[in-house]
Amino acid sequence: MLESFDLSGRLAVVTGAGRGIGEACALGLARAGADLVLVSRSRDELEQVAGRAEAIGRRAKVAPCDVTCAEDVHAVAEQAGGVDILVNGAGTNVPEPFLDVAERTFDALLAVNLKGTFLMSQEIARSMAARGDGSIVNVSSQMGHVGGPNRAAYCASKHGVEGLTKAIALELAPHGVRVNAVAPTYIETPMTSGFLADPQFRAETVGRIPLGRVGRVDDVVGAVVYLASPAASLVTGASLLVDGGYTAQ
Repeated sequence: MLESFDLSGRLAVVTGAGRGIGEACALGLARAGADLVLVSRSRDELEQVAGRAEAIGRRAKVAPCDVTCAEDVHAVAEQAGGVDILVNGAGTNVPEPFLDVAERTFDALLAVNLKGTFLMSQEIARSMAARGDGSIVNVSSQMGHVGGPNRAAYCASKHGVEGLTKAIALELAPHGVRVNAVAPTYIETPMTSGFLADPQFRAETVGRIPLGRVGRVDDVVGAVVYLASPAASLVTGASLLVDGGYTAQ
């Protein structure tokens, strides 16, 4: 059975690959055998990740890109060629009370988290559908399943990712392309480090997670590799919660 997790000979595009969950997922896919096209806005960060992938014997191209720009996304798809796996890991969050959320903040979160996922999936899925095979994994959030204080814009964007995942899974299934989401709880990353550094916020957060801890990026990697691999060949339109039981309450 373990051979069904083997991604040797497959090519994966990973967005948000310069740091955090995206970086960890890219390297996890590389350890499973996949070659990489690494996408984010920072070339310097991508070069470092590419070096780590190459050190374990994988090929890795860097593709600096703003996922909210259709022209940039099209260029990445053209450069990548025949893609077997897409992981939409690019994301952002600006926690603010609902009554204080500025329009520009709302627009920015939906642009990166939802529009970016839509654009990259659409571009990459064209070649997958033409070939009759492929796996798309969207990094969503537990906040795509529940609400949370100071998360109105973020929840809106991640609920959108969850709905998008289901809709395109149905459309792409006849073409042999699977589409799923991974929905993590709070994960220790550069994006979350600021508010998790607050002892009160951290204690309250851990108190809402039945398993009693916040997540690590490696907690997400296994779920992504599974959904990307033949081991999940009958899984599509699903959202795999990696939340320590947060949403089970």
